[in-house]
Amino acid sequence: MPSLKILRNRINSVKSTQKITSAMKMVAAAKLRRAQAQAEASRPYAKRMAEMMAALAATAADNPNAPPLLVGTGKDRVHLLVAITADRGLAGAFNSNVARAVRVKAKKLLDDGKTVKILSVGRKGNDSFRRDMNDKLAGYVNFIGKKTIEFKDAEEIATQIIHLFRDGAFDVATLVFNRFVNTMTQVVHELPLIPAAPPAANDDAAEQDYEIEPDDGTLLERLLPRNIAVQIYAALLENSAGFYASQMTAMDNATRNAGDMIKKLSLSYNRARQANITTELIEIIAGAEAV
Repeated sequence: MPSLKILRNRINSVKSTQKITSAMKMVAAAKLRRAQAQAEASRPYAKRMAEMMAALAATAADNPNAPPLLVGTGKDRVHLLVAITADRGLAGAFNSNVARAVRVKAKKLLDDGKTVKILSVGRKGNDSFRRDMNDKLAGYVNFIGKKTIEFKDAEEIATQIIHLFRDGAFDVATLVFNRFVNTMTQVVHELPLIPAAPPAANDDAAEQDYEIEPDDGTLLERLLPRNIAVQIYAALLENSAGFYASQMTAMDNATRNAGDMIKKLSLSYNRARQANITTELIEIIAGAEAV
């Protein structure tokens, strides 16, 4: 059995850890409120933009002059997976879930004879992919040191993706990120970026006839890059809200586990202390009887 000094040190160490995890839980909870509000506010605009792009892609499918950003190159040989993770950890399986989903999708594409490239957004994802998929990394973006994510950050990522596409680096781009559902649930979601996803069967937007001014070419030239930036920005906000929710849950579990460990260590400490007292009493009584 460990000595009383070792047990006291362990108890003090766990108590210090418990204070840290409790503080991190409170910070994550405070940041979650704002991140959740931003993510929920971005959904209607991003959803409607995606529906409009899907409707335009459906009508332009047979048009040989349709913009490649809308309908793609006509091939699907090279796939770019844009993986969005966090720059920090201590959030349970939040980052590893995205990395696992990217690996599963990449393996499936490779088995089908496709070429896979990965654009890693977030330090944790990049660190994970560098271990076993370093040859497939096509770029790396992080937000270390930034307090909030702004739309211009998404625009920079979108510009990088568009440059790669126009240089012929890939044919299909897919966004992989954690979608915030609630405090306890974040679901890995895949969103087609290039070409635009086809409209759903029950999508009312697909049945609408859009009037485009001044002309479709001028509008799409500006609208398509913006749509990519909007979808990336919405995904970044979803990812941010999901990260703080996952971190809050993980730190709450860590705080509870630390409390349980303190109880067990305290019980062991009291038992060891009582055993020492009993031993000392026995020695005193035995010495008195010997005299």
